[in-house]
Amino acid sequence: MIKKDAWVSICATILEAGSRADGIPSDTASMPLVMWVSGHLVEDCEIGGEATVRTVTGRIEHGILEQVEQYTNVDYGGYVPELHRISADARAILAGGAAHG
Repeated sequence: MIKKDAWVSICATILEAGSRADGIPSDTASMPLVMWVSGHLVEDCEIGGEATVRTVTGRIEHGILEQVEQYTNVDYGGYVPELHRISADARAILAGGAAHG
């Protein structure tokens, strides 16, 4: 049980696939329009259950509870030697010198 006031993320369907606007690409039209919202739980709830949250701006939103105390975990991959060299060359050029390459 996730307790009231926990920081959570919910997902809600805004438009079902058949209700999407005319003129959007078919692969987009075949999918529902969904939103993800973070906020504080208004009442206790289980993951996967219907939840109500209050956002930091005070909006009340309803959806399916997906995550608790979520955070952004971004990974741009490993070291790329070419990018390191480009960075050094760009710094040299901007400083009025020439690239090394």
